[in-house]
Amino acid sequence: MAARRVAGAEVTPARPPGVAPSPALAAAATTVRVVVESVRPSVDRGAHAAKATVGVPIEVSADLFADGHDLLLAWVTPEHGGERRPEVALAGTFNDRWSGTFTPDAIGSWSFTIGGTVDRYGTWLRDLGRRAEAGQDLTLEFEVGARLVEEALSDGASGLAVADRQGLALLAGALRAGTAKQRLAAAGKPAAVALLRRTADRSAAAHSGPWPVWVDRELGGFSAWYEMFPRSEGAGDGRSGTFTTAAARLPAIAGMGFDIVYLPPVHPIGTSFRKGRNNALDPAPGDVGSPWAIGSAAGGHTAVAPELGTLADFDAFVAAARAEQLEVALDFAIQCSPDHPWVREHPEWFKHRPDGGIRYAENPPKRYQDIYPVDFETADAAGLWRALRDVLEFWIARDVRVFRVDNPHTKSLRFWEWLIADVRATHPEVLFLSEAFTRPRVMQHLAKVGFTQSYTYFTWRNTKPELTEYLAELSSPPLVDFFRPNFWVNTPDILHEFLQTGGPPAFRLRAVLAALAAPSWGMYSGYELAERVPVRAGSEEYLDSEKYQLRPRDWNRPDSLAPLIADLNRIRRRHREAIGLLRTLRLHHVDNEAMLCFSRADERRRDVLLTIVNLDPHNVREGSTWLDTEALGIPDGAPFTVHDELDGQTFDWRGPRNYVRLDPAVAPAHVFSVRRAR
Repeated sequence: MAARRVAGAEVTPARPPGVAPSPALAAAATTVRVVVESVRPSVDRGAHAAKATVGVPIEVSADLFADGHDLLLAWVTPEHGGERRPEVALAGTFNDRWSGTFTPDAIGSWSFTIGGTVDRYGTWLRDLGRRAEAGQDLTLEFEVGARLVEEALSDGASGLAVADRQGLALLAGALRAGTAKQRLAAAGKPAAVALLRRTADRSAAAHSGPWPVWVDRELGGFSAWYEMFPRSEGAGDGRSGTFTTAAARLPAIAGMGFDIVYLPPVHPIGTSFRKGRNNALDPAPGDVGSPWAIGSAAGGHTAVAPELGTLADFDAFVAAARAEQLEVALDFAIQCSPDHPWVREHPEWFKHRPDGGIRYAENPPKRYQDIYPVDFETADAAGLWRALRDVLEFWIARDVRVFRVDNPHTKSLRFWEWLIADVRATHPEVLFLSEAFTRPRVMQHLAKVGFTQSYTYFTWRNTKPELTEYLAELSSPPLVDFFRPNFWVNTPDILHEFLQTGGPPAFRLRAVLAALAAPSWGMYSGYELAERVPVRAGSEEYLDSEKYQLRPRDWNRPDSLAPLIADLNRIRRRHREAIGLLRTLRLHHVDNEAMLCFSRADERRRDVLLTIVNLDPHNVREGSTWLDTEALGIPDGAPFTVHDELDGQTFDWRGPRNYVRLDPAVAPAHVFSVRRAR
């Protein structure tokens, strides 16, 4: 019998035994009544994979409906590595929407298929109850039900378990014997309903899928990043720090609760057109240059700067990080200094000016004379792509599994799709962070083609309306299915005016927002010391930027924010399931324009965190909440307790309206663990 394509899948109905398939009978047998639409999670109708994290439930949903008033059965079947995983029943919610969850237990490529069919037994049972309530004679209806049960027994006889065959036979008998009350009870037993759902005829089921999902390891969906320049750690008297001296900083970074220590490029730095302090065009003797001007006579992307040490020293740094339960992330910057070996060996990989010289990088009016961008339109694109892939393979072999990619939006989008897929084919554990502060569609496309996480506009979202709109956007479809935001409070390039003028209270409140509103967050070293002096008014560049000079620091200052940062990361880990699930973020009303209230929750609302932040770093703010108690897992009007995990205070609340007051000089926020009162 010919298969029929229905809603994206092949459906082959079973042929009734001993009956020739006449055209009319074949048409009847292939009638598929259920329609499947609007499947989630899905990205561009399955053109790209949705994102998930191992161990975190994936919520699957779709619209399923059919003609008439029959009830439906719906299910999702996950698959990984060619192996079908246990089927999960979907439950109807409202307006023909069905949903359910399955939890991936391995990283890599997954898919799921949604199926639906008419629930003949369930429909009969519903109508039977209505007839009973109306006092109608049920004799014939019980016989109809018994025959439905026998059909299930006949249709699936060869594939049914012994226990199911016995159960069906017993149920058919129970529907034909005893009083009407006894038969009704037998028909509606939960075990009987579950048995008929399990053995229902699916020959005319509709299927939609397979829909692709990429599942990352836990660090892909939940992580805290710390950026440091190794050359500043242990530097002094014009002498660069090394991998060895930088390793001494690792216990403190781990002590603040970070998962990843991210290093800007550690490769040899070119000398041609080297930038001086504060991006000066004329360097002074001893100026160290920008690490992003990659390449010199000492090597290119697979070498380390001699002043930092050797590759063996780098390996020792990675091992020291692992000992502190930190992973090392490297910067993957696709650009070269004029002294990079590729400039000499592969001049065809660069764009040339009419005078024959190679064109340096520009973002008008900015000029980067010390950097040559590669040309992705080169005639030797295949050679360039392979060389860049080999750079990643080199560092993966040295136990690096995380890469922060510099300005990926200025490179070929198709290259990233190829590269990430190629690396994942043999290293599915590798993670990629996209540093692309560009147009939303481009940022989103980079996420679609495989980037694990993405920098965001969080740095520039500071007011209540801005944050409310942005958090709602990131936690809702379609973005929540594929775009994983990483909230960075600062970077070597970005010192926002809010931090420049807000003082330490601004640093504290922004850390709370980043750490608790997003599953992943990051900070650049010096944030804990509230470094906030710009190179000039109106600029987001730091004065004496570490991008161009060594910047050793006194990490033992008594005003350090390190204790608060450690507290925030401890809170994150205690509430890992709630913080890691972005789709459960809910915004709650608070009647003050400078106060923001949001909650995070796990799948079943057993772990709920309610955060209220004073967004004004200068003034005391107070107001009353109006909480969505259902989102907090609290029945309407029921009492509950909130325990502040920052200062240890506990309050008894009831209902949605509750008073809050926050002094930025004392505490930037309440971070409440919510518990239903006993």
